[in-house]
Amino acid sequence: MSAPASVKLDPHETCSFDKWILDIKSITPIIKAAHQEIDAQRCLTDDLLSELHNLGLFRLSLPRNLNGGELSPYQLSQVAEVLAQADASVGWCFGQGSGCAMSAAFLEPKISKKVFGPKNSVLAWGAGIAGKAVRCHGGYRITGTWQFASGSGHATWLGGHSMVFDSDDVPVLKADGTQADRTALFPKPLAILHDDWHVIGLKGTRSESYTVKELFVPEELTLDRENQDECRSKAPLYIFPTTLVYASCFSGVALGIARGAVDDLIDIARTKTQRSARSSMRESPVFQTQVAQLEAQLSSARAYQQSVLERVSNTVFQTYDLQQSDRAEIRLATTYAINQATEVVQQVYKLAGSSAIFENAPFERRFRDMHAVSQQMQARHTHFETVGRYMMNLDSSSAHM
Repeated sequence: MSAPASVKLDPHETCSFDKWILDIKSITPIIKAAHQEIDAQRCLTDDLLSELHNLGLFRLSLPRNLNGGELSPYQLSQVAEVLAQADASVGWCFGQGSGCAMSAAFLEPKISKKVFGPKNSVLAWGAGIAGKAVRCHGGYRITGTWQFASGSGHATWLGGHSMVFDSDDVPVLKADGTQADRTALFPKPLAILHDDWHVIGLKGTRSESYTVKELFVPEELTLDRENQDECRSKAPLYIFPTTLVYASCFSGVALGIARGAVDDLIDIARTKTQRSARSSMRESPVFQTQVAQLEAQLSSARAYQQSVLERVSNTVFQTYDLQQSDRAEIRLATTYAINQATEVVQQVYKLAGSSAIFENAPFERRFRDMHAVSQQMQARHTHFETVGRYMMNLDSSSAHM
């Protein structure tokens, strides 16, 4: 029911984004047709990846000098939503890849071209600072195991976030007294991948774990992804911390799943009469009321998320300044959207009755995918507390703001 809007940037950028959206929508039948293969292989299929790379889907957050889009969080969220309505794993891989690709702005141009230059380039990395980076001549020795590297099945490069130690194994401290950390990038074949992505939802993301031991990574292939002093691009996208770009994209994924679920429910209600019911679902006043309430719940959550992302994106793209209040607004709106979308999908599953349990119907797949999304860090209810503390002028420092 809702059509994506465009960020109020210059007309050329608006036109380009509108074309991207139309092109992405044009391949949604191909995405839907790949559902069974995606789940069976637990990764995106080769044919589908070819279509996605032809569209430049994994380049929308790259700098323009790499033929990237430099899209705003507002725009990226809409792309994720459209993709997730067709297939949640595709939307999720897009969101994860978009956050990772922002690292290109923190690398020297020749290095970023090495990593992201090829048409099929995708960077994936695991969650958290789970590695150890020991300084050595020319770079670091990296050791660690990282989990949840969404998109690792089709990634060409991997990254590992690590705490930094000097050659004597002493923690390296930053100016504020906290230990330094860096993200090291390395070709995927240099890591050991673990076949551990056996899950109920988002099966096609192949969010596997991986390990490296004493791997030498040169200095120029490392970065501090949250240190603006290391950013080599003046594009406003890279002012946003990656966690808020993930929040924007993954809330878009949740909204896309929920949108698809409501639409599926309306479709089945047109022809289904539940056993012993006096009327079809379509003609039932009770169902009519319930589906209207679901529409209102989903549409209001989306309107809130989109209005915040649009306002903050416009402000940052015009002023090149991201305030703490902007961070709090994004965190609140995206967390709320994910949790409201989860509730909508739960209600759709119940209203669909026995039709929801069959694998040849869309409900159980959307239910599984939504409940994988709801378990991810971006959906945590503790984010509400963080924002509430900010609203009360209390300490609200968090890695996720």
